Amino acid sequence: MTPIALTIAGSDSSGGAGIQADLKTFAALGVYGASVITALTAQNTLGVRGVHLAPPEIVTAQLDAVFDDLAVGAVKIGMVGSRGLIEAIAAGLGRWKPVHVVLDPVMVATSGDELLAEDAVDALRHLLIPSSALITPNLPEVAALLGEPVATSEAVIVGQGRRLLALGCPAVLIKGGHGAGAESTDYLITRDATLPLTAPRAATRNTHGTGCSLSSAVAAGLAKGEDLDSAVRNAKTFITEAIAAADRVAVGHGHGPVHHFHRFY
Repeated sequence: MTPIALTIAGSDSSGGAGIQADLKTFAALGVYGASVITALTAQNTLGVRGVHLAPPEIVTAQLDAVFDDLAVGAVKIGMVGSRGLIEAIAAGLGRWKPVHVVLDPVMVATSGDELLAEDAVDALRHLLIPSSALITPNLPEVAALLGEPVATSEAVIVGQGRRLLALGCPAVLIKGGHGAGAESTDYLITRDATLPLTAPRAATRNTHGTGCSLSSAVAAGLAKGEDLDSAVRNAKTFITEAIAAADRVAVGHGHGPVHHFHRFY
């Protein structure tokens, strides 16, 4: 049977992040991708110019249409935008009960533009995080979720990860791309263990959509039947290669996209 993954996220008109990056990642990893669009954004590699949130009822209709017909193996959630959308998504997940949900708590774009309304953060904590098998925040997002300063050491990162587990999810992948140094280390933290995943830091500014693509790669692995450790390890390898190859695709004048199809051309 063809593995299927569903992305619930916003559309990026420049194609580097959001729904477009998710579908490219699914395709690159041999998974059929379906989508529920939560928002239309007017953006490019230089920044976000406008956001139009979808009505919660159309998000509900999209979600129900997909699950009513497709055998979804895993779900990735990205930009959710508002409390109303979070409530609609949480209700839909409660009805359909997918086995694997990967939540990328998108709050700020690579350009620095805010993508999540302040009143939605509490709903994210209490409605979506407990429904997720894995959440994949970066260091600033971890700090925002916990109301703490951004971590600058491994001990603090791990401690913050364990506090995120207390919100109800069984696993957290804290992304280290916002850190410094020659290597980028992500931390997969569960109740039983902490697994550091280290890769060389690529010297490129073309990192648009890295978080979207990493979480989608994890969801793709889970949809194919991989266990969580394998899905995360394989996703880390995929995104590391995609960032390293990013300069081969010259797109835009700002933070360009990673090369999702680096294994093919």
